[in-house]
Amino acid sequence: TAGSNDTTNQCNLILTTGGTGFAKRDVTPEATLSVLDRECQSLMSWCTTHCASIGTPPQPLASLSRGVAGICGNTFIVNLPGNPAGAAQVTSVLLPLLVHAVQDLESS
Repeated sequence: TAGSNDTTNQCNLILTTGGTGFAKRDVTPEATLSVLDRECQSLMSWCTTHCASIGTPPQPLASLSRGVAGICGNTFIVNLPGNPAGAAQVTSVLLPLLVHAVQDLESS
């Protein structure tokens, strides 16, 4: 499986940026899905909802991001938007959750 890849087992978190939009060149989610052992769909759905409607300021364009998240071996992988402001907002929302997810993976 993808999780047996020695390279991914050397780190506990991978954050990618960009490639999550609608252009033909935006293939980061598909590439990420191809290596995941387990997808965490609700994480990115929650993050998108938060950033689009609750964030400060609200960013309705966050709803257009196709980023995915999931686990490959003992590594948690998350796709962030390519826009620096969007990536910063998503990261601030995700950070507490990512700490918990990585701790869960390390304890298993």
